[in-house]
Amino acid sequence: MSATLYAALVDDAGLFPPTSLHMEEALARNRRDLESGNPVLTNRFLCPAGRLDRLRGQDFRPERIGLILDTEELPDFGDLPIDLVETPLPEGETVEALAARLRLPLGVRLFAEVQPRKLAIDVPEGTGLKVRCGGLTADAFPAVEPLAAFIRSCVDHGVPFKATAGLHHAVRHFDPSLGVDRHGFLNLLLAVCEAVQGRDPAHALRMTDVGQLVRMARAVPEEIAARARRLLVSYGSCATHTPLEDLRTLGLIEEDQ
Repeated sequence: MSATLYAALVDDAGLFPPTSLHMEEALARNRRDLESGNPVLTNRFLCPAGRLDRLRGQDFRPERIGLILDTEELPDFGDLPIDLVETPLPEGETVEALAARLRLPLGVRLFAEVQPRKLAIDVPEGTGLKVRCGGLTADAFPAVEPLAAFIRSCVDHGVPFKATAGLHHAVRHFDPSLGVDRHGFLNLLLAVCEAVQGRDPAHALRMTDVGQLVRMARAVPEEIAARARRLLVSYGSCATHTPLEDLRTLGLIEEDQ
């Protein structure tokens, strides 16, 4: 069983819905997570650009920060440990043009959010894509087919990507409050592994058989896990304890992790 598959998988999206923690609460949780040293967590604190000043006013500063660009202009962030910037790709603009316009400092990666579908675009070295897997309403959850097409495109073109929203649990399940099937983060991981091996990722995305998913996860070779995780960089979770609890319950990480 490959630990590589889950290493540095989960970004801290505590400021975002549905958890929507206050800045002080979110930073306190990030600090506890950092002190726990769990290898599944990146400890990257995802923060909207419009709330950077509030973050600066706090005593604790995260070890890593992901900037979610929700302002018209890119703010100055040279005093902060920001290692990536995430922003929607404007209609009609290429990722290359967006990267040239933002001119991020060396060592800061751009992830441009796009709609899940088959893509045939050039993504410059040092940048990647971002895909939204859910939200607060049923129509925010992409169907299996376009998400699978997105994964295949990223694998075929060697494009790294991040995922966000909706991935509240490891296994795909029905949410009666929204009347929609929620994608599972383990399903997403295994879908990337399948695509890396030249297989259709849609089957793994659809799967709800917990036992079968666990068997698939345990059977992923180390080389495939490493290749998959070079592509799936991480995903944001508003409740960082939930993915850890799910992976422990499934027996995919040790109880002390």
